[in-house]
Amino acid sequence: MAATICTDSNRLAAASSPYLRMHAGNPVHWQPWGRAALNAARNSDTPILLSIGYSACHWCHVMAHECFEDTAIAAAMNDAFVNIKLDREERPDIDRVYQLAHQALRGRGGGWPLTAFLDPHDLAPFYIGTYFPPTPRHGLPGFPEVLQRVRVYFDTHRDALRKQSDDLRGWLQQVEGDSQGRTPVADGVARKAMQRLRARFDPEWGGNRGAPKFPRATELEWLLDVAADTPSMRPGDSGGDAQSPNTGALPGTPPSEDKQAARMAHHTLAMMAMRGLQDHLGGGFFRYCVDANWTIPHFEKMLYDNAQLLPVYARTAAAPDTDPILRRTSAMAVQGVVDWLKRDMTAPNGAFYSALGADSEGEEGRFYLWRREQLQNLLPDTSRALAEHAFGLDRPANFEGKAWHLLRVAPLNNVAWGLGHAIGDIEAEFAAARSKLFAARERREHPARDDKILTAWNALAISGLARSARLLDDERCAGMARRALAAVRESAWIDGELFANAAEPASRIPGFLDDHAFALDALLEVMQLAFDPRDLRLAIALADALREKFTARGSGGFWFATVQHATPLARGRSWTDDNLPNGNGVAIRSLLRLGHLIGNTNYLGTADYALRAASGTLEQFPDACSTMLRALDEFQHPRTQVVVRCTLAQQATWQAALRHALRVGGGADRVDAFIIPTESGDLPGLLAERIAHGAQGTAYVCSGLTCRAPANGPDELEGALRVTAAQ
Repeated sequence: MAATICTDSNRLAAASSPYLRMHAGNPVHWQPWGRAALNAARNSDTPILLSIGYSACHWCHVMAHECFEDTAIAAAMNDAFVNIKLDREERPDIDRVYQLAHQALRGRGGGWPLTAFLDPHDLAPFYIGTYFPPTPRHGLPGFPEVLQRVRVYFDTHRDALRKQSDDLRGWLQQVEGDSQGRTPVADGVARKAMQRLRARFDPEWGGNRGAPKFPRATELEWLLDVAADTPSMRPGDSGGDAQSPNTGALPGTPPSEDKQAARMAHHTLAMMAMRGLQDHLGGGFFRYCVDANWTIPHFEKMLYDNAQLLPVYARTAAAPDTDPILRRTSAMAVQGVVDWLKRDMTAPNGAFYSALGADSEGEEGRFYLWRREQLQNLLPDTSRALAEHAFGLDRPANFEGKAWHLLRVAPLNNVAWGLGHAIGDIEAEFAAARSKLFAARERREHPARDDKILTAWNALAISGLARSARLLDDERCAGMARRALAAVRESAWIDGELFANAAEPASRIPGFLDDHAFALDALLEVMQLAFDPRDLRLAIALADALREKFTARGSGGFWFATVQHATPLARGRSWTDDNLPNGNGVAIRSLLRLGHLIGNTNYLGTADYALRAASGTLEQFPDACSTMLRALDEFQHPRTQVVVRCTLAQQATWQAALRHALRVGGGADRVDAFIIPTESGDLPGLLAERIAHGAQGTAYVCSGLTCRAPANGPDELEGALRVTAAQ
């Protein structure tokens, strides 16, 4: 039993994860995941109780308070199990395996907290669940009863456990896929994805029908690609006959795919930005809304959600054909996210923290909610009437019938008309009222912040900031992206190896697929702001690591973890998006972009092989594979790349010419443009051949393996881009 092994104390006080440290005071003898705890369990033949959660998880805190702080329940846990606490954000590979196991054993999706009881010899779960209350309620057994029955079952049913373990491993291997990487993706997957997304679209509130409502940034990115008439939906490429936006639709015919995609994306973006998913005072977006009309969120704010939504709103704000109200709403959403990142989420070195929790003063959402008397004490009569109209405070309380979560129920133009005031006066008064409310809210007790610095999430933020900087000519975004990249390079790229977290040496975790793929994508974006040869060298090193450490040899694609991670049961290989973009899809896109940039056919071949490995999933579940669809599109129709070689003194002139040309063509987010000073020294591969001709410098405009004649001078650039776009 547990008394005979060296796990008789709580060992979380020195953990790198704030979530683990939250549990350092529990009477449970928690151990961090690692060789010591696993060996102790195996050597003593003691089952493992693995509890997986994260700092912003409300129900994780509820179970901790109800069960893990209870001395009697803790004693039962300590007596019968080796208890291991895991932060799913530090070890997403382990979390992924046991979430899949929950799906296999319980027949439904899991969640957090995840509570898994493991055989110590093979780490296979033999019983698994999520939240358990201290006493039976809501159809759930009490946790003490679960502990007692699970331990008895472990002691008396070893043969059944071994059989279940074998079955589970077989199921996991099937989930990983057995494609041999030889089958091209069939025509029609993009059209099938569009049909399924359209079938579940909520025409009133945007997003998917029903509740809860999640901000699916990867779907929105793909819909915006389709809306921009990207090749994935062109006639002939996917077996369909979609109208080109340049031909016009015949009277009475359904809207073309690009117009449907635009309507779906724009309506969803407007609803998310105007209603309860966005924090209308402090900026940034919450994790999701619990209802179907985007009113009440689950109040945690995650770095990865905001990192992904930032460039989506920047694309909408920058697009010349966006409705003016949505353009303004999108621009405000961008600034809100950037304000939040700068104010609440930036570490001293420029990197970004992971999350803000949902709870404060022991209640979920308390920091963000308002009562009528609070506004009456803060705002004069005229401002109060404006705030009530603008934020929906003149309607019934929307949070449990007693408080308001602020919504933007109407554009300011409508509010001005309703109050009989000029729009200019209303805008100034609204800004003043909003400032007063924000200042008052800042004096409240803030939700807890998870100050982990994770490479993958930082890379998403860096990429999003860099894209937004280019789309909106926003130097603040550019500066934050460059500073964060420097911080990640300093803290997570150590002796030629990328780590998943910025931590002391003993707590560093080797980088996963997402860390490498997202960081490579971020480098390709930042290099377009200001070229640094060090960024290119790091990009090549990461691309080589993807091929050497993560490639699923013989079948194609990339494993999520390396052998070094010692992930139990399965290394993991997936093609679908979840709360993050799919790592395989981002890796493929990045290898294609870098491969074309430097002329490395090995990168292009690896991307091709990975797409073939994904063919089965793409054909069966295309609507779950938005990132892979974008990768497929860029494989079939490579992005336009512009490489400018000029002197440092000529950079500003070329940058202005590029901005003008891309703004006129409307393709700022569909073109990679690198201005590389001639003073940059030796460059690898194809870039060594890209030299400046003449006094003004030279631009090389290519799409895949096809290039236009070099443009000798900024004045020729717009014509070269126009010809390439027309092909």
